[in-house]
Amino acid sequence: MFSVQVMAKDEIYTGLFSDKAVSGYDPVAYFTEGQPVKGSDKFTTRYKGANWYFKSEEHKKLFLDNPEKYAPQYGGYCAWAVAHGNTASADPNQWTIEDGKLYLNYNGSVQKKWLKDKKNLIIEADDNWPKVIN
Repeated sequence: MFSVQVMAKDEIYTGLFSDKAVSGYDPVAYFTEGQPVKGSDKFTTRYKGANWYFKSEEHKKLFLDNPEKYAPQYGGYCAWAVAHGNTASADPNQWTIEDGKLYLNYNGSVQKKWLKDKKNLIIEADDNWPKVIN
C-alpha cells in the first residue's frame, strides 16, 4: 500500500512548504514537448490558489486560455492514490497523458501499477475526486 499520504486540503497539490503547482514544472510542456520542463520565475500565474510556472510567455498564454486542458488531473495529486481513495504527492517526472489529460504519479513503482490498469483507475479516481480532499 502507500507509505506516504498527504492530508489534502487544497484543490491543487503544492507540497507542504510551497505554493508551486506541479513542483514548478510547466504543465503545458508535457503536451507541447512531450516531457517535463521546469518553469521560469519570469512566467507565472496564480490559479486555484497555487502559483503555476511556465518556460515561456506562449505557454503561460496557452494555459490561461484553457487551464483545464493543461492542469494535471486531481489537482496534481498522485492519480493512483486518488483512484484508491487517498491522496499523495506526485513526482512531475512520473507522468502520463491519456485521452488528452495529464496524470501524475507518486514515484516510478506506483506509475508502473498505474500504467497496468490506467483506464479503470481513471474511472475510480474520477469517482473519488474531489471527495478525497474534503
